[in-house]
Amino acid sequence: MKDTIKFGLFLFVLLLVWEMLVRWLQVDAYTLPAPSAIVKEFFLGFDEYSRHLIPTMLLVLEGLLMSVVFGIIVAVLLHLIPVLEPYIYPLLIISQNIPVIVVAPLLVIWFGFGLLPKLIVITLVCFFPVTVSLLEGFKSADKDLLRYMKISGADRMQIFKKLEWPNAMPYFFNGLTIAGTYSVMGAIISEWLGSDKGLGKYMIISQRAFQVDKVFVAIVWIIIFALVIYSVIRLLERRVVKWHRE
Repeated sequence: MKDTIKFGLFLFVLLLVWEMLVRWLQVDAYTLPAPSAIVKEFFLGFDEYSRHLIPTMLLVLEGLLMSVVFGIIVAVLLHLIPVLEPYIYPLLIISQNIPVIVVAPLLVIWFGFGLLPKLIVITLVCFFPVTVSLLEGFKSADKDLLRYMKISGADRMQIFKKLEWPNAMPYFFNGLTIAGTYSVMGAIISEWLGSDKGLGKYMIISQRAFQVDKVFVAIVWIIIFALVIYSVIRLLERRVVKWHRE
């Protein structure tokens, strides 16, 4: 709670300094608007940009779900079939070193301007933290318990379901937290590819019209979406991890 108050005060001071500098230096609004102008547009311009909010949020949720499913499948396969790891894991590393903004135009060429290329972009951005975190969780299972289960006659799937999977849950949620915050960024990038609605589209329209205050409004909503997703994931983590420990 104290940290939240400290951050709130710091943010207030930062915005106050920003406001004073913009007014004192008489910076043009199309270059850097004052925070007061952004707040004004945030509330008064709601009717204009509100239609872009739900499409982006739905895209974020769909993309995050696809990323989590794909990340879990890859992690489970690499763990249960270790012979695949030397071949697949380097490809995963390579996929994270290719800028998504470079791959995105190719996805449009291959799959068109529909939903699929957007979901693929979000998946490329988000699946890796889930996969890596789960793999680490699987491998960190208690060695003594693992040895005991083998002596007791447990087969591979029983060990996985009763020991390794529950043990990986805290790691999974750590990866999911990162993926959740990345998913909003991935959705915005995917909307830049070509979309008739969404915050990414709204940002492009505002940028081309030199309406920088509207661009900042979109950024504020992106931050809000990311914070909401982060909070929901943390809430789920407290419930699920507690259940596994019990």
